[in-house]
Amino acid sequence: MTFLNPLILLGVFGIGLPILAHLINRQQIRRTDWAAMQFLNRSVRVRSRQIRLRDILLLLLRCLALLLLVLALARPASDTEDGFNLLGEQRAGVIIAVDGSFSMSHGNENATRFERAIEKVKVIGEQVKRGDPISLVLLGGEHRVVLRNVAFDPDRFAMVLAELKPTPESMDVNSIPQRLEMLIQDMDSAQKEVYLVTDTQTRDWGDISLPTFDAIKNLAELATVFLVPVSGADDNLAVTGLDLVSGTLRNGAVARYRATVHNFGQTPVADVEVRCRVEGVQIDSKRIAMIPPGTSQTVSLFVPFYNAGPTRITAEITEDKLSTDNVRHVVAVVRDTVAVLCIDGSGGAVSQLVLAGLLARADSGTRSGSGTDQDEGYQVDTVQWPSVPEKPFDAYDVVILADVPEITQQQSQALSDFVRQGNGLIWFGGENVKAAEWNRLSSNGGNSLLPAKLGSIVDARDDLGVGKPLAPALPDHTICRPLRSLPEDLLNETRFLKRMQVELADASVPVLSLAGTNAPVLIEHSVGRGHVCMFTTSAHTAWNNMALTPVFPMLLQQVVTYMVGREFEQPRIVGDSLSLFYVDQPDASDAVFDTPSQKTITVPVSEHRNQYLAMLEKSEESGFYTARVSVQAPGMPVAVNVDTRESDVACVDETELRESLQVTGITVSADEAGLMADISMARTGRSYWRFFMIVALCLLVAESLFADRLQGRKQSSGQSNRIATPSMPLKQERA
Repeated sequence: MTFLNPLILLGVFGIGLPILAHLINRQQIRRTDWAAMQFLNRSVRVRSRQIRLRDILLLLLRCLALLLLVLALARPASDTEDGFNLLGEQRAGVIIAVDGSFSMSHGNENATRFERAIEKVKVIGEQVKRGDPISLVLLGGEHRVVLRNVAFDPDRFAMVLAELKPTPESMDVNSIPQRLEMLIQDMDSAQKEVYLVTDTQTRDWGDISLPTFDAIKNLAELATVFLVPVSGADDNLAVTGLDLVSGTLRNGAVARYRATVHNFGQTPVADVEVRCRVEGVQIDSKRIAMIPPGTSQTVSLFVPFYNAGPTRITAEITEDKLSTDNVRHVVAVVRDTVAVLCIDGSGGAVSQLVLAGLLARADSGTRSGSGTDQDEGYQVDTVQWPSVPEKPFDAYDVVILADVPEITQQQSQALSDFVRQGNGLIWFGGENVKAAEWNRLSSNGGNSLLPAKLGSIVDARDDLGVGKPLAPALPDHTICRPLRSLPEDLLNETRFLKRMQVELADASVPVLSLAGTNAPVLIEHSVGRGHVCMFTTSAHTAWNNMALTPVFPMLLQQVVTYMVGREFEQPRIVGDSLSLFYVDQPDASDAVFDTPSQKTITVPVSEHRNQYLAMLEKSEESGFYTARVSVQAPGMPVAVNVDTRESDVACVDETELRESLQVTGITVSADEAGLMADISMARTGRSYWRFFMIVALCLLVAESLFADRLQGRKQSSGQSNRIATPSMPLKQERA
């Protein structure tokens, strides 16, 4: 037998209080010598013995009642079968964890997985007695405790279950044991039960990591753990991507987006319609004839831009059994023009190639010297080093440094501030570059302007004297996506003869490299809100033939498009934080985020690394959030999507699940009858506090009645004595 409140057992020493009161009461007897008393001695002695016997019996009743009351408050219980089972009640502390990830929304018109899970929870609730401690957790990316160690009330429990809904989050299985262990430790109960109701997705339960497996095993040592699977069919379609492939985000232009649809089921799906909406209006639609099981198909969606400013773009497929992942959102910031400044340190040769590639016009290569060129979307200013224009860099969106030998400390600071405000810097190497000067000046306040430390110029040709081709180091990077659509032979036509050795900074990543090697060609890192892209080669034809191939204009334009994007253009995943940066200190102390469900959340503005930002810690919905610097200010949309890893709704077979979890001590209960039988077999513990409390109260009542009767007899006896000898009081009775 164990006690849930063992410290209360110290109250046993309170038994001494009635004994002490009894002894003190005896000392209060006063004796009066009287000559005639000798005739009554025998009668008094007999009467005194009777009174002492009754007092001792009364004292024992009081002590026993106090002892039982202390035992009841200490909450004695047993978690095994013993001889006191008939005296106790079957009681248990219950923790119910329900999978609330969006895969639980999978189902048909009859019922979803989540609805069937709630029915299982109701069955569990029927086995819980009123007053037993209970906790309820909704599992997801961050597990939300709905009820925490409260006394079970069937009506309140039913109301809470009716309000539960699945969230658009994905499941984080690895953190479940730790969260449940905390709830187990907080619960006061001799026997503790944990019920994990989930759809047992293959991605979560098919191959459990060793640390998670050990954590589950330890959890089973602290409580009786039941895994209640709610399985279902595995058919599901999901839009897993919506990416800008080509085109520019300019007013009057048309951009091509690529929507990716994946079939997570085991059967092919035919005639899938993909619709594209811009600001809620459908502007394009494509059909996919067939998507084989376990594969993805892509379609091109063409988006025309008629107005400058942030634009909401959505790709959506037809309804299936799980609608949460049928839509994908992105935000594009459309500009009237993109202003680019190209500073050329080669005497004009490189700027002509850069200008031709950026504007994608053959006649652009005939210009030389300083000047301005412009097409419908780009305004490009070129200047020869060291004649850097006097007007500030803030007049441009992107600055290109091509074969520039060196820059001054003031120019380094100005470029760093320019990038931090959300703009872009493109750097090309070349023969004129002074590596030592760049390495010395590019570091500003401990933050490097360039993403790598420069070394010497090396030969990039192979043993046959042929330059190595280009290869994407990060195929899913925004800059690499257009290159993936090119034929492999066209990509291999780009050959590199020279490059600069570099030493990458900690926060930089290689985007493009030479095929078959780890030698980076394009390196990227972030500085504040902006980006710096560094080519370890030159655009000059003496270093490579890149500027003479279709790869160069596509690559250069994609880099510029990536540069002019802002942080809110990058889609977020449900559960990510959302940030709103300020260039200068704002007038308002709070920012405002409007959720897709039209809720308004106020977030304080704080200073971080010489910038001001407002951060919404967690996005809980999918769709378009709107960030505002104040309630009256215009909003900036932010796209938030679901994590499509959760879209793989295939479930682990029950038999396989039992085999894999057998050594952990977890009980797998799939059907209702089996669940009730498993609960009945596992619930061996008994609680005895109610029995001890009832017996203690009965003894207190008996003691009160006995004391009242004894007091009545004393009063009757006293009155008789006074009537018999009114002028001769014999002796004062005890108080």
